[in-house]
Amino acid sequence: MIRILLSLVFLTLTYTFVLASLHPWDIVMGAAFSGTFLYVFRGFLFGGEPGTKAAPFLRKLAALPLFLAASVWDIVKGTVEVTLVVLHFRPLERPGIIYVPIEGRTPTGLAVSATETTLSPGTYLVDVDRERGVWLIHALDASDAEGVRRERHEFYERYQKRVFP
Repeated sequence: MIRILLSLVFLTLTYTFVLASLHPWDIVMGAAFSGTFLYVFRGFLFGGEPGTKAAPFLRKLAALPLFLAASVWDIVKGTVEVTLVVLHFRPLERPGIIYVPIEGRTPTGLAVSATETTLSPGTYLVDVDRERGVWLIHALDASDAEGVRRERHEFYERYQKRVFP
């Protein structure tokens, strides 16, 4: 309970500092936004699904900068690849749809994987087929489908799994 209250105070103060205002209505709005945020993400922040043991919040928080840096690097690589194709320095050989196994990702983990993949130019989420246990992405270069699957798997295992399993 103390963790929740401290988190609420910290987030509310952060909100007011971003606004650069300590007006009472700003504090009330910050507390409302912070409380909503803490309620919606309580499973991730404070304990996970019932019956499962979630990684402690501080470990997830410590792994977050590496995940964000890897995501930014993925976006930079995708931007360079798309730029080379658009400027005709590299031919557009074989765009297409590639299936990627879900591999035990939680629903939140799958949403983060799909979002991270879509943020990087050159790939985007097309669909999630839970019956087959795959998610489908469109890739600007689908000539090496196994390589794309391996890249998505390695990104998940190396950077994302510790933060968003």
